[in-house]
Amino acid sequence: MMQSAAPLSRDLVLVGGGHAHALMLRMWGMDPLPGAQLTVIDPNPVAPYTGMLPGLVAGHYRREELEIDLVKLARFAGARLVVGAATRIDAEARRITVAGRGDISYDVASVDVGIHSGMPNLSGFAAHGVAAKPLGPFAQAWDGFVARVAEEAAAPQAAVIGGGIAGIELALAMAHRLQGAGARPEITLIERAAEIAPDAPVARARLLAALRGYGVQVLTGAEVRAISRSGVEMADGTPIPAGFVAGAAGARAHPWLAGSDLPVTDAGFLRVGPDLRVEGHETLFAAGDCAHLSHAPRPKAGVYAVRAAPVLRDNLRAALSGQALRAFLPQRHYLKLISLGRTSALAEKAGIAFAAPLLWRWKDRIDRKFMAKFDPLPEMPEPEAPRIAALNEETTQEPLCGGCGSKVAPEVLSGMLAAQGGAARPDILTGPGDDAAVLDLGGVRQVLTTDHLRGFTMDHGLMARVAALHALGDIWAMGACPQAALVSITLPRMSEVLQARRMSEIMEQAGDALRAAGAEIIGGHSTVGAELSIGFTVTGLLEGDAITTAGARPGDVLILTRPIGSGTLLAAEMRGQARGGDIRALWDVLATPQGDAAAILSDARAMTDVTGFGLAGHLWAICRASDCGAVLDPAAIPLFSGAEALAATGLRSTIWAANRRAALVTGAGEDARAALLHDPQTAGGFLAAVASDVAEDRLRALRAAGHDAAIIGQMEEGAPGVRLQGVAQP
Repeated sequence: MMQSAAPLSRDLVLVGGGHAHALMLRMWGMDPLPGAQLTVIDPNPVAPYTGMLPGLVAGHYRREELEIDLVKLARFAGARLVVGAATRIDAEARRITVAGRGDISYDVASVDVGIHSGMPNLSGFAAHGVAAKPLGPFAQAWDGFVARVAEEAAAPQAAVIGGGIAGIELALAMAHRLQGAGARPEITLIERAAEIAPDAPVARARLLAALRGYGVQVLTGAEVRAISRSGVEMADGTPIPAGFVAGAAGARAHPWLAGSDLPVTDAGFLRVGPDLRVEGHETLFAAGDCAHLSHAPRPKAGVYAVRAAPVLRDNLRAALSGQALRAFLPQRHYLKLISLGRTSALAEKAGIAFAAPLLWRWKDRIDRKFMAKFDPLPEMPEPEAPRIAALNEETTQEPLCGGCGSKVAPEVLSGMLAAQGGAARPDILTGPGDDAAVLDLGGVRQVLTTDHLRGFTMDHGLMARVAALHALGDIWAMGACPQAALVSITLPRMSEVLQARRMSEIMEQAGDALRAAGAEIIGGHSTVGAELSIGFTVTGLLEGDAITTAGARPGDVLILTRPIGSGTLLAAEMRGQARGGDIRALWDVLATPQGDAAAILSDARAMTDVTGFGLAGHLWAICRASDCGAVLDPAAIPLFSGAEALAATGLRSTIWAANRRAALVTGAGEDARAALLHDPQTAGGFLAAVASDVAEDRLRALRAAGHDAAIIGQMEEGAPGVRLQGVAQP
């Protein structure tokens, strides 16, 4: 994106990643409004392009081909992405409530959350049916059903409730896919009205012929009583066997919109005027299927969201900058291209309909052209490098990483600490070199640590939670109970109103993480600087002896409680190269506390949390302090999804080369897994040396508690050092 040096003064929040918002984000990335901070709120890291849904069901597309990666798109647009579900908008207070996150304030906001096709009033549907929208749960359920049919673990029987265009396309696509899986499908299309395709009467005869061609049973004037494990029960008692039941009976508004006391239609859709503002609210806009154009009512179709995007972008900018807004004048008619299962389609517009394979290729080209707007995203010009600069021995020109990837090199840090000498005070029991210092306070032993992180996400709440848990890791690794914390915050330059909003988000999430661990925030410091950074100084209390990096013995088993690869993934996300799903999964893990894991490992002989110096660097610390060696099984080390593939491309975090120099691993080659041994970890897992006779029990307990833990090696006799399994000691 093109960066702006203007201080931030306005918050623009997009609720939902629908088509209009996705296009608006792309346009914003190419031409942002200086001074405006853009935020996107969506429950998922990807947004589906529903125009390709029938092709996905039929097997013509892979799921990733119709997913817009919101993580990449937000990075491109310079936006912060909050992964969470909006549950309420208070338009008077200008606040949006996000499940699990509290309130996010705005100056101007827009809603594009689409629709759903759930059937909450149909008995058994929630347990045994699946709505065609939203796409994510539907696609997962459908793929699972097809797999069971292919394995002959399920009969190829499915039912679609709703005989509109969407339901017809689904029934045809299902039949085609199941035929391709070698089955003889039994598909039933159920419509309450007297005829199918009420919105396309001129195409009805051709659609009925296509359904007959696939052997789809069509029931019209039919009422459904309930859904069960065995299928559909009709109102007259007739059973329809089906192992998969899809709901496509109309477009339904998300109920939380009406629950927000906003102006909605009888069906719950937001009422908007010609400028796309929600009626009666100058700072709230809406577009896409969730909006009802009061001045020009139109059916629910993606074409209107796409056409509205430029107007929405212009009007949001105008609302933020005090300019005049313009009207959105949607076309009256649009071309419907209806998939017919196989690679053929039917076209209908203005009372004319015809079908041909050429039409499917045309539709495919239109759909792929739309998706190509987001992958790859446009390359924006980089700032010009100076013609003359001072000599620099550093070879990398990559941007500085966030999280622990921006730490000072380990050799620089160890040299500085060595120059400080040992502790001279008798009440300081341990000096530099371990996870935390141990202090004797009149017979009470307290541990003390400090840690801060350079921002790796613009979601201040997520950043605060991860930074707090990252700092708590040092306390937990020492076997202590968290006690108190001081907060250190650097905010980018912004208005006082925005400062208050960001501080509120930070303190709410940090306070929640610390209180859950038993600690309280007792003060801190804040400043304005060039970029976001959040840090914590944390104390803890020891009831027994501290668990340090010393104490490991030859034969002890090494347990790692969390995958590695976060540094590579975060570096890739900064460059727009990481998959959104992988980043969402990573964020979820980093935001998960590990106090329970530390408690399970309370009898470890040595333990540390794996952070900025990587797995190899922190294992070396145990080896040095314990005066023995270690052997690793690289195949046993758990990795975050996507990390190995990214490392194989040569992508490295900023501190990687320094980490590798400081902690050589005998037998490590140049492969991706070897590279990840030196990957800096943010809020990394614990590396514990435990007695061999209890290792399996501890591993089972960790996994039962939900940790992706693994036994990755063991300690051995010899000089301090780390080698890979199968490689002789040097």
